[in-house]
This record gives sequence, C-alpha cells and structure tokens, in this order.
Amino acid sequence: MEGGLRVMSAQWRRLAVFLMVGAFLALAVGQASEKKKPEDELAEWIRASYTKYEYRVPMRDGVKLFTSVYVPKDASDQKTYPILFDRTPYTVSPYGVEQYKTALGPSDLLARSKYIFVYQDVRGKFLSEGVFEDMRPYVAEKKSAQDVDEASDTYDTIDWLVKNIAHNNGRVGVWGISYPGFYSAMAAIDAHPALKAVSPQAPIADWFVGDDFHHNGALYLQMFGFMYSFGQPRPEPTTQGAARFEHDTQDGYDFFLHNAEPLSQLDAKFYHNKVRWWEEIVKHPNYDAFWKAHSTPQFLRNIRPAMLTVGGWFDAEDLYGALHTFEAADKQSPEGDVKLVMGPWFHGGWARGDGDHLGNVWFDGKQSLFYREKIEFPFFEHHLKGAADPGLPKAYAFETGTNQWRRYDQWPPKEAKAAALYLGANGKLGFAPAAGGAEYDEYVSDPAKPVPYIPGNEFGMTREHMTEDQRQAGRRTDVLVYESEVLSEDVTLAGPLKPELWVSTTGTDGDWVVKLIDVYPDNYPEHEGNPKEVHMGGYEQLVRGEIFRGRFRNGYEHAEAMEVGKATKIAYTMPDVNHTFRRGHRIMIQVQSTWFPLVDLNPQKFVPNIYEARPEDFQKATERVYHSAERASKVGVMVLEK
Repeated sequence: MEGGLRVMSAQWRRLAVFLMVGAFLALAVGQASEKKKPEDELAEWIRASYTKYEYRVPMRDGVKLFTSVYVPKDASDQKTYPILFDRTPYTVSPYGVEQYKTALGPSDLLARSKYIFVYQDVRGKFLSEGVFEDMRPYVAEKKSAQDVDEASDTYDTIDWLVKNIAHNNGRVGVWGISYPGFYSAMAAIDAHPALKAVSPQAPIADWFVGDDFHHNGALYLQMFGFMYSFGQPRPEPTTQGAARFEHDTQDGYDFFLHNAEPLSQLDAKFYHNKVRWWEEIVKHPNYDAFWKAHSTPQFLRNIRPAMLTVGGWFDAEDLYGALHTFEAADKQSPEGDVKLVMGPWFHGGWARGDGDHLGNVWFDGKQSLFYREKIEFPFFEHHLKGAADPGLPKAYAFETGTNQWRRYDQWPPKEAKAAALYLGANGKLGFAPAAGGAEYDEYVSDPAKPVPYIPGNEFGMTREHMTEDQRQAGRRTDVLVYESEVLSEDVTLAGPLKPELWVSTTGTDGDWVVKLIDVYPDNYPEHEGNPKEVHMGGYEQLVRGEIFRGRFRNGYEHAEAMEVGKATKIAYTMPDVNHTFRRGHRIMIQVQSTWFPLVDLNPQKFVPNIYEARPEDFQKATERVYHSAERASKVGVMVLEK
C-alpha cells in the first residue's frame, strides 16, 4: 500500500512539473508574440522623452503659420538644445498636443541625441494661413512687408523660435526631403544668424529643365496623380488632405495611352479647371520668365550656414535638384562650407530602409545606415552641438559597380578627364570613332506603340526602373543599340554625361532618349535576394537615362520645328554618374524616341504648344542617327583614372 502511494506521488510530481514547464513555455511564446516592434518602441520613447506644443507663428505680413514643436522633457536653464526645423507642404500631422509623431528628425539617432524638433505647414497648406504657391519665387528686393517668399518665412520663423521657445541653445538646423528639400535650400538664402546648418535632400530645383515635372522640356506623366491631389485648391485651413486619384487598373501603359495622350484632354477629363499649376504649365510650354523665376539654383549665393546637399544616384524624381543645388551653391559661395553626398538610393532612400539594393541590383552593404551614422548625424552634431568636426570631404560619393564610398575634394573629381563614347556602324561603341560601315541607323517611331519604360506593368513610376534590365527594350525595332567590346579593365565614369547626336526625322518634331547601360557577363552569379525568375547573367542594368525634346535644340526659351530630313545636332546634359564598368562587362548605349508612360508622347508633328496638340497631330516618323566622320554621334563622359 505504502509503495503504491509512493508511486502515485511520483507520478503526480512528474505531472506537476510537466504542467509547470508547459505553462512557462506558453508564457514565453505569448511574450515573444507580443514583443514590440522597434518603431513602436521608438514611438513610446518619444512620447516619454518629449513634450509637444503647437503655435501659430506670425510672419512679417501678418500671416500665421501652424508650427508643431517637440521639446525634450529634461530641457532646463542648465540643459539647452539646438533646434532642428522641417518645413513641409505635406502636413505636420498628427494635430493636437496629445497626438505625437512616431518618429522625429532626419533619423532616430538625432531623436535620441535630443534636439528641439520643429515642423511647420508652409504658407497656404493645411492649418497655416495664406495662399500656397508652388515653388514660390525668391524676392530679391523686399520693399515692403508684403514682399514674402520661403526665405523670409523661414527667417521669420527662426527669429520667433529662438526668442520664444525656452531652453534652446540659439543654434538652428534645417532639413527636408523632396519638396521640403526645396524649402531647406531657400532657408540658406539670406539666412538668419541662428541658422548654422542646412541639409537640402533631393531638393526640387527646376521644374522645367529637370526634377519631377519636366526633363529637358518633356513632361513626366508620373506627375499626373500627384497634381490631381496636391494641386487641388484649399479654400480654408484644414487638417484634411485632398483625395488621391483612384484608378481601377494597374495597366498604366494602356491608361495613359488612352487618357493622357494628347495632353490637351487631361483637364477636361480629370482636373476640371481646379488644378491651377496645370493651367500654368499649359500657358508656359517654353522656358520663359515664369519658369526662370521658379528656378532656385541662381539664388544660392553667399551661403553662410554649412550646407550638406544629399541625393541618390537612382532618384527618379529629384536627381537633377541635388546635383544642381550643390553645384550652384558651391560655385556662388566660394567661402561657404558646401558639401555633397550622393549614394545608391531611390528618392529619400537614405532616410529609411537599409539602402542595400534597388530592384535587382545590390550594393554590398547597408549604405543608408552608413550615411545616417557616419555622415548626417555627425554633421548636425558638430554644427549644432559643437561636437568634433567629422572631417567630411567636399563630395562623398558612392561608386556603383565596385560598391564603395569615395571621398573627393571637388565634384566632379578633378582627376576625371573628358572623353567620349562614339556610336558606330553595326552597333559598335568605343572611345574612338569607328571607321567604315553605314552612315546612319534608322527606326520608325510610332506614338501609337511607344517603347515601354519597364518590362512589366505598373500604373505609376517605379523606383526600380532606374536600375531596370534593358534587354526588353533593346529587342525592339524602334530602339538602336550600340555596345562596346568586353572590357579588359575597369572603366570608371564620374561626372555628367553629354550626348551629341546627329539626327534627322521625317516629322517636324521628335524626342530622343539616351540610355547608358552596364551589360553584365553571361556567367554573372545570381543574387540570393532576387526572385528566382530574375537571371543576372547578361543583365543590362540602366545606369542613367534621359530624354530631350527636339524642339528645344537651340534653347529652351523658344520651340522650333525641325526641318524634314535635315541632319541636325542635338546636344544636352544628362545627370551625373559615378559608376565603374567592371572588367568582363560591356558598355552599352541605347537610343529611342519614346519612353512610356514615364514621359508624355511627342506628336512628332510640330505644334507651337505641345499641351494643345490634337489627336490628328500624332504621326509616325522615321528617325535617323548618324555616325559618319562628318556627323559623329557620341556621348561625352568623364573618365576617372585610378
């Protein structure tokens, strides 16, 4: 009997242990499943570490701008902080002092380092008073309080902040990406004495020559949906944004072919006379005084704050802006502390994500993290908190192809030498003109069947198209292909690309797209991070592509018809590259006349205002590209000797 009881007791003990272990495991699993995400932890930390305030800051003309301010809770007379300031047309939401942003500043590194973070709805947007104007022009001579611009609004706000926000250390930094990048650049003009550092990141600079709306006068159709929402009127201050354009198809090629060509039907079909900026575009088809007043680089003179301009080599929206903002500020402010950072990023990619790849192309490391930790953070810490000088170079540029950061004393690098890639007969490409062969190549450009800009199908513009495989395009009869021999050594191009094409057309207007392509070897290894159906052997990676509208060959100010059949030189500048074509690769140039629906269609019949073209104006045209001794088509490059 006693032995039986001892056996039962042992069984119960084992059962109890089993139940306890099971309960512990269940609790552990439950805790693991409830573990907070890093972004949730950051949001909680921000609420615990900052106090939010809201103000309506008066400008010199009496207009008040809605401004949110986040102050560290431990700020005191003994502990002060600099101000980091972001101005935006895209809302400073959430609104209400109890409603907090889930992230502050350019990065969480700066949020955790503690700053006074300030966000402002620009004039005429959301809860700010006044009338909004796209890329409001700079007023050089302000004769009265009514002469305002974004530089003066920034100045007035900074003046109010340093005088009214307690426990600031009297130092201010301004940053912003894309449209806010434009406001950051404008802040550097006639800067307030307290403004010590500005960082325009992918800033809008010129909406006709480059950036977003136009490239060399050709309209980018990706702006259709943006302007449908962003361009809607705001009759009074509101926390609500305009509704986005709702489309019931992902077939952007078909949608834009039948709904946006010709452009003259856009307003009647979708905008209904409500989008003022579209009306301005239609009224100003050439680069007239209207567009010139809205171009910012010309005003970036005598910059006093330290300026760190940031851009991405694969930014489909504002690559032009980053390069030209830096170039203008550096040239026009010889005594200024003006620097450039260019990495392997899409639009704003340096501020979010790892930056280790774009599409099918990988960059051998988390390049966005490197930027945030080693460049941006020490830049603001040094200029706003007095931390050690990080010793940033004039230009910090990521070299794609070899995937490494390079430090340069100037940009483009002084070591880069001018050269040219010559288009030749039989599809040859080289650094010297090829002798013999046909005098020209030709193709038929048909606006009814334009060349797709990507192999697949998306409604809008993709980030990934900037590194997309170009094999699908090169197999079309309306795309010319020129290819080098297999490279026996690395070739590095660093600087702008300058096509000079001798062309003729059977039309009276036309577009020409030039694409610089890195052709991988056939045995190039697959990347484990790519989809299985993507094969990198023979991949034709787009390095840079740009369109030019033939009507502007003699200047953007005046559109001119082309003479039928007459050989004409077209020369323009494409955005810079910093790319190494590795040994065993080939260099390729593709030339075509449509790139759809990335860019609107040229009717190929000259009309004075292309936005008023009619359906019957669209016609096929035979395009010739010449490569004879007298008419040598080429792409100017800068070759970096190492």
